[in-house]
Amino acid sequence: MKMVNISVCMATYNGSKYIKEQLDSILMQLSDDDEVIVSDDGSIDNTLEIIKTYNDVRIKIFKNSFKNLILNFEFAISKASGNYIFLSDQDDIWMGNKVSVMMKELQSSDLVITDAQIIDAKGEILSESYYEINKSTRNFFSNLIINSYLGCALAYKASMNSYILPFPKSIPMHDIWIGNVISLKGKMTFLDDKLIKYRRHGGNASPTGEKSTFSFSYKILYRVRLINSLINRLVLKK
Repeated sequence: MKMVNISVCMATYNGSKYIKEQLDSILMQLSDDDEVIVSDDGSIDNTLEIIKTYNDVRIKIFKNSFKNLILNFEFAISKASGNYIFLSDQDDIWMGNKVSVMMKELQSSDLVITDAQIIDAKGEILSESYYEINKSTRNFFSNLIINSYLGCALAYKASMNSYILPFPKSIPMHDIWIGNVISLKGKMTFLDDKLIKYRRHGGNASPTGEKSTFSFSYKILYRVRLINSLINRLVLKK
């Protein structure tokens, strides 16, 4: 069986409008020893038809019906065979050097996070820096208040899955869980390089990068649940 080096894990749902532009930006950077895991959550548009037109053996499609972004990403990660995991949304654009730059850093880090340009539905730049808009930080306690772990901008060593998987049921979002776990169990690197164009178009499956509509009490509750999940997984081994 061929050894897989990089697994790009992509969760899709009705992503036909942008999926080709995203896949084009990813596949051009991958070798024959890499793979793209597509976990589709019951799309009713032609997302899967577009993906199938590539006829690329590196792309592995799984059809699901979770109706849940977190579970969809968990499934994609569970099917990955590579030594390195790159998370991908269905509607962004990867810069041409994203993989090479992040892979270089992953040789000495367990998790690498990059900055991103924020673009709109038409690809016009809304902000030159996600870090700046989000006030991203490397501090663990600060990240419990304002999350800096943007899933589509991170990659990590698959060996960390022994701590990450399975996802606890109470986590607020997959990238928040992954980032906080590895921040406690591994070495992180934050890069100032803007290696993706992060698209916000009003119909995103993930609310990351947008103003929260959750109540103050809910925000407190999810942080308590997150801390409890971290203790259970990393201390109590549950």
